[in-house]
Order: sequence, then C-alpha cells, then structure tokens
Amino acid sequence: MTISKKAKESYTTMTEMVLPNDTNTLQHLMGGRMLHWIDICGAISAQKHSNCVVVTASVDNVSFQEPIKLGNIVTLESKVTRAFNSSMEVHIEVFAENIPKGTKKKTHEAFYTYVAIDDKNMPKKNIPSLTPETDIENKYFESALQRRQLRLVLAGRMKPNEATELSKIFSTK
Repeated sequence: MTISKKAKESYTTMTEMVLPNDTNTLQHLMGGRMLHWIDICGAISAQKHSNCVVVTASVDNVSFQEPIKLGNIVTLESKVTRAFNSSMEVHIEVFAENIPKGTKKKTHEAFYTYVAIDDKNMPKKNIPSLTPETDIENKYFESALQRRQLRLVLAGRMKPNEATELSKIFSTK
C-alpha cells in the first residue's frame, strides 16, 4: 500500500496466523473470520483518524481473490481514503504469507465505512477532513464519493438523480 506521510496517521497493520479453529473443512480460512479481521483493522484506522469510537456502517466490495491456507500468516493493511461529515471510508488490503515456501500474495481487498460516535452514542459531526497527497490516494479519494453515493442510493437514502458523481460513471458523453 503506497502511503504518504500524512496518511500514516490512520494507517494500520495487523498480523494473524491461520490456526485450525479459523478454517473450514478444506483447511482454508473461513470468510467470516476474514471479515471479522478486516472489520477490526479498518475500525482501528477510522478511530485513529477521527479520535473517536466508531461503528461499522457498511461493507462494500469485499473481493475474495485467493483462499488462505492453514498455517499462513495474514497481514492486513488499512487506511482512511476519505472522510465525510461523520463517516469515513477505509480501504483494507489482505496478504497471505507462506513462510516456509517464501511466498506472499494479495488475497483480499475491501472498502468499509465507519461512523464516528460521540459520548451520547450519536454520530459525531465534523470529523477531520482528509487531503490526499499521492496519485493513489487521489484515486481512492475521488472514487470514494461515487461509492458513497451508490451506498446511499441502494439504501434508499438518496435518489438516483441526485447521485451526480455516480452518474458520471454511466455517462456516454
């Protein structure tokens, strides 16, 4: 994950080992366990950025590209891609490493959204904004608004004709 000096403030890395209790009958890491680890890693990045307790608001686009095997070392890397009024989008990448074979590969990728919570358990307004500094940070920052609008349209909280950034994807002009 390419990361600027400023983005390091929310950057989180987490490492786990796949043990027998984490696997299915094929001795692959269970998807639910992976989602659990992704959620923890992402929440830590969101908390670092907002300096608040956060709750998971949505899970988007989790890609399961490769199975992770029993005994592999799993490294999760997350960082905030964009902050809105009370919510933050976090990008998480997952890598599996087979230490005896000396191999490491990217296996999963996801976008989660977290909402900062105040001391009355209400969404905290005006969390710090985020200024992207690298090309990849700019890419994720810009596309975060499209993903947000898609989530809101699908949840019925935004009308499709109000999703101006999302409509740019489908524009044929």
